[in-house]
Amino acid sequence: MKTLLIITSLTIIATGFLSRQFFKGKYIYPNENRANLDSVKIKSQIVTIVFWNVENLYDPYDDTTKMDDEFTSTGAKHWNWSKFRAKLNHVAKTLMAIGEWTPPAVVGLCEVENRYVLNKLIYETPLKPWKYKFIHYESPDLRGVDVAMLYRTDLFTVIASRSTVIRFPFDTLVQTREILYVKGILFNQDTLSLFINHWPSRRGGYLGSQPRRNYVASVLRKLIDSVQMHEPAANILVMGDFNDEPEDESLKKVLNAHSESVTGHDTLLYNLMGIRNKIRKEGTLKYRDQWSTFDQFVVSGALMNGSSGLKTGVKNVKIFRGSFLLEEDNTYFGEKLNRTYSGPKYHGGFSDHLPIRVDIKKSVR
Repeated sequence: MKTLLIITSLTIIATGFLSRQFFKGKYIYPNENRANLDSVKIKSQIVTIVFWNVENLYDPYDDTTKMDDEFTSTGAKHWNWSKFRAKLNHVAKTLMAIGEWTPPAVVGLCEVENRYVLNKLIYETPLKPWKYKFIHYESPDLRGVDVAMLYRTDLFTVIASRSTVIRFPFDTLVQTREILYVKGILFNQDTLSLFINHWPSRRGGYLGSQPRRNYVASVLRKLIDSVQMHEPAANILVMGDFNDEPEDESLKKVLNAHSESVTGHDTLLYNLMGIRNKIRKEGTLKYRDQWSTFDQFVVSGALMNGSSGLKTGVKNVKIFRGSFLLEEDNTYFGEKLNRTYSGPKYHGGFSDHLPIRVDIKKSVR
């Protein structure tokens, strides 16, 4: 009995040690544990999809074609290799924690600089064993930040992808991020169409910047209409940092994404975060004492209804509020984001946005 107690105690201590060391960037779970967790996820026929604005994932190089000077060793942020590697590990650890040690099938990202940082993320962090691949196109954004998508090849098969560049007819000098479209197959048989977005910021004020977000919303609406023209019951998942709330004009009127919790026609769009906000108000970013929900999932009615093999709903979406992503707010009380930078000062945190996740399951047809 004494020997058994000693062995049990040592096992508990070792398990706790491995968990702590993982969050120091030293260890990950053994291969056999990963396989077991993956098999459970696949057998339950549920996959997790994540969206996250990772806050300025730059490499330390100076790209002379972009305005990235501040994120270099000699720039205002004094960005260097040590900070860059810490940032990569923060992103990887968060994605691991969101999936409860099994990383998501698909991850939409924004504020990533280029293919180089994505390669570093999937090959030189604890994400490596899951053999992620990514889809990325260079956008004309002046700061050099783009949207991208990571996907696990064992859970998602890419059929096609394309990038839609945004050109404002009323403001030709402004250049912004593209809309990324990816079509693929989940569960080796069910098709899913994904749109990844990072809409123009509110710089210059809400009213002054609103026409740009409305215009991007109109472009996205046409892209979705094009998909539904050929496939009315298409499974469509739109994700992004929209820099607008679900009830703002760009999403509510231009995109025509509904925030009512009733399912309807397959071609209608439903804003899962808008519906969720009416049940449980939580935000994904904080400015002073105000939380906002700029990061959202919008789905087609077909995906809500389970009409074409896949199904999700408001109960399947959540904001990931990992304790390490937040810290005490001594100025405005409550919690605030554990950011990479606090103004010009390096803070060493994770991001100025919280990630969001949604679970997709097979529907019974």
